[in-house]
Amino acid sequence: MPVSTDIVATYRRPGRVVRRLLDMGPREDRALAFVMAFCLVAFIAQMPGLARRAHLEGLELNMLLGGALLGSVFILPLFFYILAMVSHWAARLVGGHGTAYGARLALFWALLSSAPLVLLNGLVAGFIGPGPTLTLVGLVWVAVFVWFWLSGLRQVQRSAE
Repeated sequence: MPVSTDIVATYRRPGRVVRRLLDMGPREDRALAFVMAFCLVAFIAQMPGLARRAHLEGLELNMLLGGALLGSVFILPLFFYILAMVSHWAARLVGGHGTAYGARLALFWALLSSAPLVLLNGLVAGFIGPGPTLTLVGLVWVAVFVWFWLSGLRQVQRSAE
């Protein structure tokens, strides 16, 4: 299935989509593409908020964008790889049977499939700014991301012996 169709399907049954991705076989290039796509979307989502900040505070937009690019596209994927390994170890401690690849896939797919909410958060940050609306959208994104991640991780740990 195309990635966009899988993203929509994830909002209905996240565990089933992760199971289908796992059944395609371990492909590290696919996992890397998922995390890099999310990091690129996260960078793009920061642009409206950074433009607003640059305008209101009189800062140089290019410097803000350069810092966001460095953090989002180069450093953030490394953090997510470490987080996936820690989640794999934690799942093993509580009796999980999954692989490290499965833990990476569950995390990276949860990130990518929650990317539309990250874009919404960026738009709210740019057009409305800080306040209760931005906080609410951020909380909704975190809740959806955690739901996707835990559902995927449960699928991975359940039957991957």
